[in-house]
This record gives sequence, C-alpha cells and structure tokens, in this order.
Amino acid sequence: MLSVYEGFFSGGARILHTDVVLGLQEGGQYHRVLSLHGEVLREATRQAMENDACYRSLTSSGVEVQSLGRTFGLPGAHLADPTLFTGPELATTARAMAGADVILSLKEQPLALLNQAGLPRRPVIVSLHRSDPENQGAALSELKAAIADGTVVACVCCAESTRAAYEAAGIPSEVLHVIPNGVDLFRFQPDPARRARLRADLGIPGTAPVVVFAARYDAMKNVSLFLRAARAWLADEPDGHVLMCGAGMAEGQPGLRADIEDAFGDDLRHADRLHLLGVRRDMENVYAASDVVALTSAWGEAAPLCLIEGMMCGAVPVTTDVGDSAAIVAGQGFVTPQDPEAIARAWTEAVAARPGLEPVLARSRERFSRTRMIASYAGLIDRVHEVAVRPAALPEPPLPEPL
Repeated sequence: MLSVYEGFFSGGARILHTDVVLGLQEGGQYHRVLSLHGEVLREATRQAMENDACYRSLTSSGVEVQSLGRTFGLPGAHLADPTLFTGPELATTARAMAGADVILSLKEQPLALLNQAGLPRRPVIVSLHRSDPENQGAALSELKAAIADGTVVACVCCAESTRAAYEAAGIPSEVLHVIPNGVDLFRFQPDPARRARLRADLGIPGTAPVVVFAARYDAMKNVSLFLRAARAWLADEPDGHVLMCGAGMAEGQPGLRADIEDAFGDDLRHADRLHLLGVRRDMENVYAASDVVALTSAWGEAAPLCLIEGMMCGAVPVTTDVGDSAAIVAGQGFVTPQDPEAIARAWTEAVAARPGLEPVLARSRERFSRTRMIASYAGLIDRVHEVAVRPAALPEPPLPEPL
C-alpha cells in the first residue's frame, strides 16, 4: 500500500489517516507514504515534516515516509503552479507507485500528481474528509477526471454529509463509501490523574469549569465566534477557564491576537483565563482536563475528530450544526446556533449536565471505535485489490466453421 499526502501539517484529516495507516500495518499490510511537501507555512505556523507528530508516529512504527521536497507558503516555494511536476519528482512518484498494489490518497489534492500521464496504473482510493467540495479549488475537477478514466475506483467518506455533498457535486454514488471516523479508545478515555496533572500544570483549580477548543486557526473554524462566546462565558463564570490548541493557536500569532482584542475589547481581564496552548501532542490529557469540548465551525466540517476525542475523554460536546456534528453529539451533547450568547449558555448547561451524561458517553464508546473503522478500511481495500488482480475474462472461443 502507498498513501499519498499533500503534506505533514497539523489537522484532523492527517491524524485520522495516519491512524488508519498504522492500524492497517498492524493488521499485516505493508505501507509506505509519499508526501508532496516537506515543509509548509500554514495557520501562521512553520511546520517541517520531520517535526510533525504524524510523521514521527509513522516512522517509529516502521512505515517508510518519503517526500518530493516541495515547500508551501515559504520564501522560495517550489513552483507557482502546483499541477506542474518535474522529471525527478515524477520518477520518484513512479518508483513509489510501482511497488504498491493499491494507493490511498489523503483527500483529493494529491490527485494533481497521481493524474499525471506516464505513471504506473494502480487503483486509487481517495479519503474525503470535508463537506464542501466546491471549496477545494481544482481538486474537485481532478477527482472527477480520475474517476472518469478509472484511476480512482473508490472514495471513503468519513461522514454522511461528505457523501451527500460529493454526490451533489457530481461524484457517482457507486464510488462513495461511508466509513465513520473512529479513535483509539485506550488512548482517549476519562482519566482523573491526567485531568489533575494538566490542570496543575496550567494553574487551573480542580473544581473549575473548563472549555477546550481544539482547531487550527482557519476561517472555517470561526475562531472569532468562539472568542466572542468565550468572552461572554468567562464574564458569567468567574472560575471558568478556556483552552485553545492547534496550529496558530499560540501567543505571538498576530491574527489570533487581533481576534482576541476584538472579542474582549478594552476589558481584557477575563482573557487571563484564556490559555493558548498551540499544537499539542497530548490531546488525551487536554480533553481529560476539560468539561466541555467546543466547535464553532461555519462550514466544511464532516465528522470533526475533536468532538469524538473529547467525548471519549468525558468532555461534553457543544457544536454548531455543521457536517455530521449534530448526529455525532445527539443525545450526549448540545447543538447551538452561530450566536455567541447562545453558545456561552450551552457551555454552562453542558458543565452542569456533565455528571449525568457520563454513563451516556460511556455507552457510546463502541460506536466510535478505531478497531471498527480500520476493519472497514481493510475490507474495502481487500475488495479493490481483488478486482484489480482478477484475471481478465478469456475471449469466447470461435464458433466452428460449418462443414
């Protein structure tokens, strides 16, 4: 198996796909990874491949990772046109593809490379993790072209909203397969010791209500809405604390700092209880320390990993109605309009409801199992491989000539 990544940078899709690759390798498959970019500048954060947690997880587990060495967003970035590839880049890609039986593409962006003429013919499965194909630029056209010529034989949709959105955008329904996201239930679970330890590290009292927002700094995440809700909630909850983590959620990020000043205005005293944690590699600790996991996205989400991971650690989810979010939290969380006051009230209700929701969250764990997800991926890959290697039907023998 060969997985092709656009690059290694912080984000739920890369985390999820990396976990799938690791799980499939644990099950006996042999996997390699090819990354188009070796370093990117995204969300005002410079992210080198070798520093990425997903890269380190893969390589430490014996998965070979190779890069075309491109850069994005940095001075001297490789090429202005991302659909143009050099001879050496295509040769590297051809060698990687030649050793694979099936190729997984992390989202549709790598298809600009996989659609290049002259590369080995291998069946491609594309993993789709958004619900807004119209906002993916030329990638949607690349996906349609790859399906039309038979290169892409299946698409994994992480949510029903993804399947519906891509079908509405013109992708044939027969190639769309829904495999809901799952997480490692051994890693993501309530843990009083982790809860106490992280709160102590951040100077947060053990009884204080805590809301966590785990997202990259991006317009679709609606960070300004989250901050306005945080301002309202912190004003009403004198003991409350808010955690923000992800790429771009750090001190010194100009955009985030401007958003904070805009949301809190001249009254910044409540912002002292706003903790900017940046990219974390211990999200199980962050979620375990929290009472509420919040999502305020305006568009694009499918099955947000933060909601699932937070829920499995005992945090009550509060989300806007985007993608499959409402279905994910049904019966165990809260769905809000995109209104800061309504969101702040829902956080307070979620904190109060948390003790009663603990058994509900516990009963939902199997639904979000990593084991279930990986088994579904493995089954689809097996079916694709079986069709790919099946011998072509022999031609019918000619009829005998009449005597």
